[in-house]
Amino acid sequence: MIIIGEKINGTIPVVKEAIEKRDAEFIADRAIKQAEAGADFIDVCASTAPELEIEALKWLIEIVQDATDTPLCIDSPNPRVIEAVFKYVNKPGLINSISEEGDKCEVLLPLMDGNAWEVVGLTCDNKGIPCDVQTKVDITKIMVDKAAKYGVTPDRIHIDPCVMALSTENNSLLNFTREISEIRALYPTIHITSGLSNISFGLPARALMNKTFMALAIQAGMDSAVMDPLNRDMMGTIFAAYALLGKDKHCRKYSKAYRQGKIGPIGI
Repeated sequence: MIIIGEKINGTIPVVKEAIEKRDAEFIADRAIKQAEAGADFIDVCASTAPELEIEALKWLIEIVQDATDTPLCIDSPNPRVIEAVFKYVNKPGLINSISEEGDKCEVLLPLMDGNAWEVVGLTCDNKGIPCDVQTKVDITKIMVDKAAKYGVTPDRIHIDPCVMALSTENNSLLNFTREISEIRALYPTIHITSGLSNISFGLPARALMNKTFMALAIQAGMDSAVMDPLNRDMMGTIFAAYALLGKDKHCRKYSKAYRQGKIGPIGI
């Protein structure tokens, strides 16, 4: 599982405060702990006022890069912000994100030409997030074709099929698994990711729903997720799912994670 650590995001009140106060120690500590917990990328998202976002994101990039060698996931809904801070990142990471909304592909994909950067692709367009599976597959095809013009192969793309809240779409997981199946049939090496907590929006006991969704999504083929790597229950679910699916020989990774204190004990 490719883990994109989500804990440095200005939508989180304590992170917003740290950004406003330029509390470098707080941000660095969050970066280090996520890296030690197993994050493959550390998402940095300022989520500030538009006129302040470039400077805030540049500051976050500098702090996190000084704290850890883990690659960054540069995150903004504004592609021009990512374009502006791109030069400050000292090694290839993950761009979050492109879609068929506006000019995101046209602004961000050229940044990936001739390097090893990867990108998250959201299956939405100017009409919003489609409800049907086929439209999401069609949007994926368009983004993959556009990426190919800049030498970006499917294995560098993390498609997020934009899972819908189960409270509003009863077939949300079933649709998600169909989307994975149909996208992978077209592009076997492409990654499938998600902001998995969307599934439980509006429901009680959200953690239980999120963990169960994670296990079922892994079985369906999801291999990437934006999540909290410090959540031992969720990390335990990931290691257990891989072991149960025969993807962890002799449960070595599961056992190692337990010895390192990254998972368990949960009930036993």
